[in-house]
Amino acid sequence: LSGHATAAAEALVALRGWLGEVYGPAAADAPDTVGRERYGRWVRYWTGADLDLDEAYSWAWQEFHDLLAQMRTEAEKVKPGADPMQAMKWLETDGPARFGAEAAREFLQGLMDGAIADLQGIHFDLAEPITRVESRIAPAGSAAAPYYTAPSLDFSRPGRTWLPTLGRERFPEWDLVSTWYHEGVPGHHLQLAQWNYVADRLSTYQVSLGGVSANLEGWALYAERLMDELGYLTDPGHRLGYLNAQMMRALRVIVDIGMHAGLDFPADSPYRPGERVEPDAAREFFGTYCGLSTDFLDSELVRYLGLPGQAIGYKLGERAWLRGRAAARAAHEARGEVFDLKAWHMAALSQGSLGLDDLVAELSAL
Repeated sequence: LSGHATAAAEALVALRGWLGEVYGPAAADAPDTVGRERYGRWVRYWTGADLDLDEAYSWAWQEFHDLLAQMRTEAEKVKPGADPMQAMKWLETDGPARFGAEAAREFLQGLMDGAIADLQGIHFDLAEPITRVESRIAPAGSAAAPYYTAPSLDFSRPGRTWLPTLGRERFPEWDLVSTWYHEGVPGHHLQLAQWNYVADRLSTYQVSLGGVSANLEGWALYAERLMDELGYLTDPGHRLGYLNAQMMRALRVIVDIGMHAGLDFPADSPYRPGERVEPDAAREFFGTYCGLSTDFLDSELVRYLGLPGQAIGYKLGERAWLRGRAAARAAHEARGEVFDLKAWHMAALSQGSLGLDDLVAELSAL
């Protein structure tokens, strides 16, 4: 194992050198964007859908304006007279927080245990193995953002959420709550653990390599919204954290499609209306309306340029889940039936991974 690890590290160093010394200079005069035709193929890869890029771009701007209005309302509750960015900065430095990694881990474990206890039997019908999920501290060198790892197929290893500490001792609550509804319960954990539980009814591909990013991230963002709908985000700070996460995902759609498809900021944009969405402008626009760190936002722009089409799947995936739920509810009511949200959730979580085009159709028929 040590020999292979050393060889892998050496190969990575060699790749890094080639990218910086050979590929980078050769690509220096290339455009920063992919172009509409190639971008459409990347979108298909990440979302499993042939999207109308102009419609998705326009829809994301509607979401932007709606979210900005909601954020202003919550910011006023957090700190009277503050705008959203000022309120989030205050929450980050002076708002409620957990001190020490173990205290933060226990807080997050309590969030997930409490969500399972409250949702079980009412909004979900979870098998016993799925009710076990662990909050862990991420090892040094892990990703800078929180993440989730699914349980083993036999559940001998439970699902786990991971909190990177990055040398911190203070962990503000405001953006952790909705993040753990996303990463843990009822987000990634319920979907991926349920796929494992019903693996005998699905193909191995459906529960493993066949995962479609927009389906997975769309469910997790839907899970955050569900907890808001159920009244779990009434604390102004927690709700502002949720809205900021939603805003980040809406901005991703705007920036990613705008850059790669060569679009302009629309006439009703509060930032540079009528100007082209270029990388430098996209970064400044993102930082103006999203309360996350400079380093994180810098890495986000690199992500969009390097993985065209991936980041739009969160918000557009959530839209697909919401459209499927609305269509299923309408169909039940048209037949004079009561829409059973618990049954719909469990049926939806038991069908394995689907692309967004198929997902909406399948969810609507449940």
